[in-house]
Amino acid sequence: MSSKINVSAPLVILHGDEMAQVAFERILETFVTSRLDVDLVEIDLTAENRLVTNGQAVIDAIEALKQYGVGVKNAGMTVNRSQLGELLAAHPELDGTTLHPLATKSPNGAIRKGIGGNITREDIQFRNLEFNTPEWVGRDIEVETMDGGGIKDSFNELSSATGIVKLLFVGESGDPVELHRREVKKGDPWLLATNEIDQVKAWAHRFFQRAVDEKRDIYLGLKDTVIAGYDGVMRAAIEEIYRDHYQAQVEALGLAYHYELIDAQAARLVANPPERALWGVPDNNTGRKLYKLVEQLKIHGIPKRKAHVSLSRMSAGGGDQYGSYNAPALEDGILKVVVDGEEKHARHVKRGDPILLMSNDHEAIRDWVFQVFRDASRKDKEVYFGLKREYMEYDDVFSTAITDVRRELAKADTPPPSFMIMRPSRQLIKMITDPPRNALYPAQNLDGDIFSDISAALGGSLATASSIIESKNGTMLFEAPHGTAHDLYLKYLESDGREAHFNSSALIFAVANALETLGEREANAALVDYATGLKAALIDTVADGIITGDLKGKTTDPAAETLVDMQGFLDAVAERLPA
Repeated sequence: MSSKINVSAPLVILHGDEMAQVAFERILETFVTSRLDVDLVEIDLTAENRLVTNGQAVIDAIEALKQYGVGVKNAGMTVNRSQLGELLAAHPELDGTTLHPLATKSPNGAIRKGIGGNITREDIQFRNLEFNTPEWVGRDIEVETMDGGGIKDSFNELSSATGIVKLLFVGESGDPVELHRREVKKGDPWLLATNEIDQVKAWAHRFFQRAVDEKRDIYLGLKDTVIAGYDGVMRAAIEEIYRDHYQAQVEALGLAYHYELIDAQAARLVANPPERALWGVPDNNTGRKLYKLVEQLKIHGIPKRKAHVSLSRMSAGGGDQYGSYNAPALEDGILKVVVDGEEKHARHVKRGDPILLMSNDHEAIRDWVFQVFRDASRKDKEVYFGLKREYMEYDDVFSTAITDVRRELAKADTPPPSFMIMRPSRQLIKMITDPPRNALYPAQNLDGDIFSDISAALGGSLATASSIIESKNGTMLFEAPHGTAHDLYLKYLESDGREAHFNSSALIFAVANALETLGEREANAALVDYATGLKAALIDTVADGIITGDLKGKTTDPAAETLVDMQGFLDAVAERLPA
């Protein structure tokens, strides 16, 4: 007779890439298939399979999650232009000009939108981790951002009717060409933003010249993988100027140039900042937040992390930049936005100017606010919303939704937890420099991505946080907040598998969360006990000082630490599981 725990419902498994996938396969073998009698609905979401299936793998993942209700997603690659070229070269049968966006873009937003889910990211409550925050007071770091353009100079409003938003372009021919259309309902916020590519180039010259004059290392941060037609266009123009005009000077001075995605760059600011640097964030919406944060850190520094931090990211509506139409203008002309047949806004653009049109779903915003308050009440959290209400009608709809939901809860005799609404920059600063005991920080998609990576970095490692995607109808997807660990994967390949270094804590926790949810839904006490025991074994392993290299020196007793590789850590967790 099998000693495995029987599980009635299937578990959806979404496979990913590189070192995270090596770890994921071992986790499933060690903690799932060897101990549980459970059906796994497995879908290959690797970058290569998304390309080969022309995005069908993403659609299959969404349908499986909607059908079965609980899943675990591993980290996957979002390919840049160079990586896409390599994949296409490996598959000459594919026509790169006819690929569906799901074949090449990050699947995360599509999956969240497909299941109507929002993300909550929380610290895993390890008892003995103590992140040694870098000395920040007086540090010589400056942030440079563009003064105009972008979200700051956008046209945004609430739709006055239910209908279609059309983005039209009138060029040399004089005939309007429809670039994009999307459905909106009355009350939905929408926004049009553009940047003048000539102003972006002028900014790049000022940015690099300042770095050279002041002899500062250079950091540039954008989100070109997700917003390729907007941030990607700016990155290409900025880096061309760097190569043609400044690279030789920078290298001759012994300075360094770094480009990373903006969320990774922001995490670096708080976890491992350079001594002297110039930080370039051309997107002024994000740039102003990081400028204000850096100025506060120079004065107050980063206090010891004693608070439990959670972030809820509004993503179900596919709103803000992540659900946008973004592309460069193909020629000089006029952009027009028409809503339900009425022209709402027009502006001139020049060839190459990046264009961004985004909207959100008012009902999805309300659902998210309900979810935020439910989560905060269940876990006794204070709530700190971040909104730009004073000049952003787009953000003001969130404020209205908060007020409406608050009233509905009060009528039902279930008042919401303590909450405040502040600017996103103040929200970010509070999270880092003055965090309350147990707080939830709700944010829109791009802000949520950046804030989450900052929070995880303050926890000591991206592997010390959990990520939960929950939809209105109860679909739950659990994942690790970290990426695929490309550098560690290269070492793994170079050593023919002998060097396997990876902190699998977040993936283990995601699997345990999914199993616990399955157990609760089918009233399977044995499965719930096993899942909670797996979480406890993980936390006990780190409490005993058995850690992977990324946590070296970050426990309360560094002298008692025992460093292990990936397999050694999995074995240690397995040994601590209840018999």
